[in-house]
Amino acid sequence: MSKQTSRINLKRNLDKVLKKHRGLHINPTRSFMIREAVRCKEAIVSSCGALAMWTPFESTGRSPDDTYIVKNSITSKTVDWKSKNNIPMKPAVFDMIWEDALKTLSKKEQIFLTDRVLGADVHYALPVRTIGDQALTALFTDNMFRPVPKDIDKSIFNDKPFLFLVLPYDKLDTKKYKGKLRLVDEKDKNSTSWMAVTMDMNRRVGVVYGSAYGGSVKKLMFTVMNYLNPEVGVLPLHCSANEGDNGESALLLGLSGTGKTTLSADPTRALLGDDEHGWSENGIFNFENGCYAKLINLRQDKEPDIWHAVLHNDKATKHGVIIENAMMYPNGTFDLDDERITPNSRASYPLSYLANIKKSSTAGHPSTILFLTADAFGVLPPITKLTTEQAMLWFLMGYTSKLAGTETGIKEPRPTFSRFFGQPFMPRNPDVYAGMLGEKLEKHNTRVYLINTGWSGGDYHEGERIDIKLTRRMVHAALDGELENVQYKLNKRFHLWVPTKCPGVPSKILDPINTWESRNGYIKRAKDLAKHFAEAFDKHYKGKGIDKSIESQCPGK
Repeated sequence: MSKQTSRINLKRNLDKVLKKHRGLHINPTRSFMIREAVRCKEAIVSSCGALAMWTPFESTGRSPDDTYIVKNSITSKTVDWKSKNNIPMKPAVFDMIWEDALKTLSKKEQIFLTDRVLGADVHYALPVRTIGDQALTALFTDNMFRPVPKDIDKSIFNDKPFLFLVLPYDKLDTKKYKGKLRLVDEKDKNSTSWMAVTMDMNRRVGVVYGSAYGGSVKKLMFTVMNYLNPEVGVLPLHCSANEGDNGESALLLGLSGTGKTTLSADPTRALLGDDEHGWSENGIFNFENGCYAKLINLRQDKEPDIWHAVLHNDKATKHGVIIENAMMYPNGTFDLDDERITPNSRASYPLSYLANIKKSSTAGHPSTILFLTADAFGVLPPITKLTTEQAMLWFLMGYTSKLAGTETGIKEPRPTFSRFFGQPFMPRNPDVYAGMLGEKLEKHNTRVYLINTGWSGGDYHEGERIDIKLTRRMVHAALDGELENVQYKLNKRFHLWVPTKCPGVPSKILDPINTWESRNGYIKRAKDLAKHFAEAFDKHYKGKGIDKSIESQCPGK
């Protein structure tokens, strides 16, 4: 392994820069960050008071190929380096990037420093110090990360804070990093990337260099949490969470574009959070303080809570919502159906902007878990109940259709298998997460359903996306126990138990073959998808000790 600078020295070099800098703002007020973002032309004020900003084209989504984890003597064993998403970086290269970031920061007119935490349960709250040159980055951390609690000394991570440098619009010297960072064009040996999103788990430091996508900041810290938490008995999950009036909580797992944010923002249930949670021996807790919602095709009548959170009218200095890469007209209004910039337009806003939240962002052990998938091929039932073995299989597979815009370069939907519904952000070996989930499901008798929020009546060319109102009705039926006493039939190809009826939902759509004009067309598509499942399972899990009872539930087998 390459030699590495100690964390103490990395921090000491950072402190030298901060001590000398005359434009350092330590934990500035929210109104100051907003004013500076506008004054420095990082964003402009929209008609409702929210801030609108646009990134360079390479920053309209995450850049997985430029995202790295430092490989050292510890992470060489604890990180799954066979996963395509875990790209190793030598400690010495990280140190170079860190020092270059410090040199760049030292020349900036202003530096913004924010102290926040990740984790609503104070016992597991991770302190995070973010340092960058953009007021908008600081405001993003104010929206998304949590205030430092007064009793932070109770945290198991209190003496292990994370240091985070963010330079969204600067570029690394490609000549200096030739042979150290990826080639943008494999045929051109001089096409070294100037972007790096990198983290060192053991020294607890990270850098975003050259990516202005807000998700780069958010997801780097999520990946860090997903690495650190299993060591203290917490299962991290890429999920939203809410709680009913009866005190029963639910988790909704799914990749971007499957509906976690939309379906968890339910006026009849108190929201804990929309994306990132931990499941400890105490129950569940949100990692974040805000939401980072997709805006494309947002409708006030179908998603009123999110609409109001993003587009409510207020003074600019109080509003603070960051609207990223949405089409805006000269009068300051938005066209959220226009995807010419990107279909991955986003809004960052605090949880407090939603009408029905649970302020503590914590709850007891979940009574129900919903796995969400956006099947763009129109062959999966809209709702099915899973046995324990089926639940473990779908957790391992993490199927959805990768939708346009979520990552750069994705233009046409394609079948994607992202284990645990969040593979890019789950760096440890898969048996760690799978084993923890299995133990918790069994211990707490949690029921599990699969919800297809994708297409019906055909594939993405011929069918239509399932009406959100119907999906909400099915979700309520699952959460309220209305599906516990109905009859089910087995879909043999996908090994799924399909309810024959669901209150408030036309029975015809429960079996997707009934919605297609061509039964043969459906069967062909279904066979193709099942084949993808079987091939993906064999590629990733064959010979990995997966129990035969779980493997037998894989479609195509």
